[in-house]
Amino acid sequence: MRKTDEHRGDWKEWRRRRAWELSQQGWKQKEIAQALGVTQGAVSQWMKVGREQGEEGLRGKVAQGSQPRLSEEQMAQLPALLDQGAQAHGFRGAVWTTKRVAQLLKKQFGVSYHPAHMSRLLKGIKYSVQQPIERASQRNEEAIATWKVQRWPELKKSPEREANDRLRR
Repeated sequence: MRKTDEHRGDWKEWRRRRAWELSQQGWKQKEIAQALGVTQGAVSQWMKVGREQGEEGLRGKVAQGSQPRLSEEQMAQLPALLDQGAQAHGFRGAVWTTKRVAQLLKKQFGVSYHPAHMSRLLKGIKYSVQQPIERASQRNEEAIATWKVQRWPELKKSPEREANDRLRR
């Protein structure tokens, strides 16, 4: 296996380690920066880390991310709370939206989440996001059906009419 193959997954780490190797061979920071296509400031930082932590400090690190705000116990309680239904928690209608789930978590556990994050959290406990169907309260289904059958065919463009027919009138 060639040296470059073993570092192919993290070229940034390879670059830091190569800078360290060149430094150990007596190269100046300016020369290292030019050879690796980076700034002298970057090389300077890498050398400082190398001196303080050794070559191990130059390894790539995976970001840990933030700690979960809900404990495992609270996450285990969430499905039961959702199964009670939205109305049981004071919401109008039975639909659980991301905004409502965020409000429930704030009320039950004192934990704030942005509603946009709720779909990811719900997916983690095998729940799906629900979207309410918004319809006007005055909606008349019978009148709509009649319109579709009687009026819509009259309004539809017939194949015989030219594309710009309405502009010529």
